[in-house]
Amino acid sequence: MIDLFITGVEQNIDKYYLTAGLTAVMQSLGYSCGVYKPVCLDTFEKDEILQSYGLSFVKFIDPFIKTYFSYILKKDCSPLISAAKEHLTIEKNVILKDFQSIQEINEILIVEGIAGLTTPLNKNFLEEDIAKILDLPLLLVASAKNPSVNNIILSVNRAKEQGMNLRGIILNDYLKQSTDVNVKLMPRLIEEYTDTELLGTLSPFEKTINPNDLITEIINNINVESIFKIKIPKLNV
Repeated sequence: MIDLFITGVEQNIDKYYLTAGLTAVMQSLGYSCGVYKPVCLDTFEKDEILQSYGLSFVKFIDPFIKTYFSYILKKDCSPLISAAKEHLTIEKNVILKDFQSIQEINEILIVEGIAGLTTPLNKNFLEEDIAKILDLPLLLVASAKNPSVNNIILSVNRAKEQGMNLRGIILNDYLKQSTDVNVKLMPRLIEEYTDTELLGTLSPFEKTINPNDLITEIINNINVESIFKIKIPKLNV
């Protein structure tokens, strides 16, 4: 059983490309994969049923990947406010129980957070507590659209202060040919100022990306073995 917790260093990171791409790569290699979003805020209605855009995108990339959630909320604002508007309380025990019920039926299970480690979910319950109670290694996602190293440093320091098992950082929306010096220097600044390994970069994508193109991008630009801490001979052929 290989588990991983993915979250952004701030809101609107588009980390669902990474989540979908990683699970699709591993599914294509023969692993049984699942994606679990404890709290879904990226919602839309289809046939009068509330759905998560991120989980729907996973299914678009590979319909055989299993998807799960515990809470799906209508209002796309903070989870604390969204839950209150629907007279709900996001509970640790519910998330833990749901995770345990699906953990053993997936060889690889990616748990995706919302908007950062200190996002409040309930009183005395932050997003980082999900990773801690589920005992999961952490992968942070940053975006070159907002080339601010400050938020990355804050997130890395927070993870280290909390004793979390930080695997590394992925940089989204990164154009290698960019002429913006802030974007060009971001990979170097991440490693120098956070003392954390940059495990890959992803280009900007359209929402209608061909699934095979996303899988190819992940294989060519992301250190999948370091993320999951396993050797994958097929990736080295």
